[in-house]
Amino acid sequence: MGPTGAGKTALALRLAERLPVEIVSVDSAMVYRGMDIGTGKPPQVVLQRHPHHLVDILDPSQSYSAGRFVRDARRAIDAIHARGRLPLLVGGTMLYFRALRRGLAEMPPADEAVRREIDARAAQLGWPALHAYLAQIDPQSAQRIQPRDAQRIQRALEVHRLSGRTLTELHAATRPPDAELVFGAWAWVPSDRERLYADIEQRFQEMLRDGLLEEVRALHVRPDLHGDLPALRSVGYRQLWEHLCGRDDLESAARRAVHATRQLARRQLIWLRAEAGVDWIDSLESGAAARIEQAVALLRRKSG
Repeated sequence: MGPTGAGKTALALRLAERLPVEIVSVDSAMVYRGMDIGTGKPPQVVLQRHPHHLVDILDPSQSYSAGRFVRDARRAIDAIHARGRLPLLVGGTMLYFRALRRGLAEMPPADEAVRREIDARAAQLGWPALHAYLAQIDPQSAQRIQPRDAQRIQRALEVHRLSGRTLTELHAATRPPDAELVFGAWAWVPSDRERLYADIEQRFQEMLRDGLLEEVRALHVRPDLHGDLPALRSVGYRQLWEHLCGRDDLESAARRAVHATRQLARRQLIWLRAEAGVDWIDSLESGAAARIEQAVALLRRKSG
């Protein structure tokens, strides 16, 4: 686990070269086909050598959820174990990790009509106003969610509207995790936050040079896609989509994308600090990758 831009994919590929593991992606954006550059997917030649489970399994017009991730991940884990190999779960979608490790709350499925109503209210009042309303009905969730985090505010209000219960109440009634699964958990986090944020900016500029705008344009011309879809709310994609809609120039959109990615990294670190049973590794430390390699090898020997 770790923040975006920390080098988790490169570490996973190193482990896959040296150990009998198979990679399971824990990334809510890598599930989508046609979203390659902005999600940091490895090149196809690398994916052919080291296939990643739960990558390219959906069209961007579709939605994904923590519940579906748990089901898909469990199937992948069972299949990998059946081949006598070790599942290596890698990514930055902390909600998915938590759902698999701790169990999953019973949540109502998405309701497009309710979401449209919430979006209409947000268009009229602004997302900070809806965040203020969320703080009245579910102060604990509002404390975790940023006032302009449209996707999470929408989901929290949708859940309350559909179930009559808050996210906090539903999470308190979480089903227990699968007792058969035993995890070793590591946080791959650079100790120098400013260097992480600088790397995030450099990485986004490299994505632009590699054709990210053209990738988003290919999605933008599709008549079945729109900017409110979960796939297109992903950082980077959302800001470039708005640029293509004429709401922003490219330079400003790029600045907002970098800022949003840094904010995502901060949220990921907050989640990680709240996770128990995680061994933190400084990714900038000499020998850090070898340390994780040894730990994974030991875990595999213990698991038989």
